Amino acid sequence: MLTPEIRRKIRDIEIRASHLVNDVLAGQYRSAFKGRGMEFEEVRPYLFGDDVRAIDWNVSARMGDPHVKVFREERELTVILAVDLSGSLGFGTRVEEKRELVAAVAATIAFSAIRSNDRVGMLLFTDRVESFVPPKKGARHVLRIVRDLLAFEPEGRGTDIGRALDELARNLSRRSVVCVASDFMQPAGGASWETALARFRRRHDLIPIVVTDPFERLIPNVGIVELEDLETGARRVFDTSSRWVREAWREIADDRTASRDRLFRRARLEPLSLETGADFIAPLRSYFARREARTAR
Repeated sequence: MLTPEIRRKIRDIEIRASHLVNDVLAGQYRSAFKGRGMEFEEVRPYLFGDDVRAIDWNVSARMGDPHVKVFREERELTVILAVDLSGSLGFGTRVEEKRELVAAVAATIAFSAIRSNDRVGMLLFTDRVESFVPPKKGARHVLRIVRDLLAFEPEGRGTDIGRALDELARNLSRRSVVCVASDFMQPAGGASWETALARFRRRHDLIPIVVTDPFERLIPNVGIVELEDLETGARRVFDTSSRWVREAWREIADDRTASRDRLFRRARLEPLSLETGADFIAPLRSYFARREARTAR
């Protein structure tokens, strides 16, 4: 059952996302993803001027002369929002939780997709797959997605990105644009997600959306506090009046960020990094612009 608060948030996100898509992001989504959805059409003999990277070496060997694969741009794309609902996404020290930021960004991408006549689907995950919404078109479908982003109650509290991507790969029969929204704070014990990211991106257009909160790097001086791990439930006391404690907190966060960024570079992925309490439109527009520039090259 939706509470009045959830209903208000859904309505606010709908109004804001619609405004952003119509007035701020108009055209940028389509330009950023143009040419990304390619569908195989045929194999034909090589012609002068063809890109040698398109040569199908198996067919060429069988036929005795060079042949190339021909692709055509799909008229519509499939966009999947793979959203982390683990315990840590319920954290936020400013005006919003990380989960609320994810909902706002995902809704903006979803409304951009349907405005371009693309299909949108969603997978919600924790340390298990919680829900899968098959891709469809239409504003009513997007509102269902926004509702689930804000109101869905997951069973799990942990994080398993690798399992989510493997499950998603089994459900997608065509190349898709997949936005994975998470804080990417999966514990070291679940290290399979790097392999899963690299494997998944070979077939799909994968966009990591990294959401963070300033408190995760810079803990304020508020004296002695007891903090709880929102995924494991473990509690620990910190003396934040100690400069050593605050510096150690920052260094651990920096090491975690550097490790995550190295992982993305190895997988040849560019993340979209967002922070609670800050405007996400400027980073999103910049991200779309960089994608458009890469596509044009």
